[in-house]
Amino acid sequence: MADTFPKIANVGLSGVIVSFSDTMGEAANWAAIAFRVAVEAAAWKDVTETSSTLVSCFVAVDLTTTEFEDIRARLITLLGTRDWLAAAPPPGRKLWTLPMCFGTERAPQLGEAAKAAGVTEAEAKAALAAARTRVITIGYAPGQPYLGLLDPMWNLPRQAELTPSVPAGALVIAIRQFVIFTATMPTGWRHIGQTAFRTFDPDRAQPVVLSPGDEIKFSPLTDTELAELEQGDSLGGATWQPI
Repeated sequence: MADTFPKIANVGLSGVIVSFSDTMGEAANWAAIAFRVAVEAAAWKDVTETSSTLVSCFVAVDLTTTEFEDIRARLITLLGTRDWLAAAPPPGRKLWTLPMCFGTERAPQLGEAAKAAGVTEAEAKAALAAARTRVITIGYAPGQPYLGLLDPMWNLPRQAELTPSVPAGALVIAIRQFVIFTATMPTGWRHIGQTAFRTFDPDRAQPVVLSPGDEIKFSPLTDTELAELEQGDSLGGATWQPI
């Protein structure tokens, strides 16, 4: 198992990571998501938390009280129960529709992204507004989703320099992915859309409403309509239905 995937390694003394690939791909990402669900279902008492990344599943366990070889053996047994790279999407997923303003002064780098992709701004807006992506991981900031994978034409590099600040709700694009920013922060990704939807709100009954595996589509709106939604609650007009 040392030379092939999946690979199991400790993360210091804080837990164990199970990796299904060393590059992002649909099969490895679904494997990481499905394996996390399976670890949760196993309900091992020493596991305090799990999370999935682009191609891995992290299992939080105190390795000062649980032997690494013990948790490793359990993970190997679970890995052997199925072909995780052929895993079906887990149950309970949602299809979210997020109102999104593309371009205008609220998202000023749509034209730059379009030029980098070799299309007009109108063509870029139409293609991106029609995209249906899914949450491939959540991270970097609380509730912050990475959405993909987009058409290969959107395999855009990051910017050479940072944009000093984009606001919460900014939709940015790079390397065939969208990210919806949780908070105001700098970024090397191009700001091409803006939403009133907040990916994290500690005052909501469920502060983080998106989960890995959920799917996302957009409902385009004007900057005037966006301003109206921003006066409402932190869902920003977002709706969902079960998949």
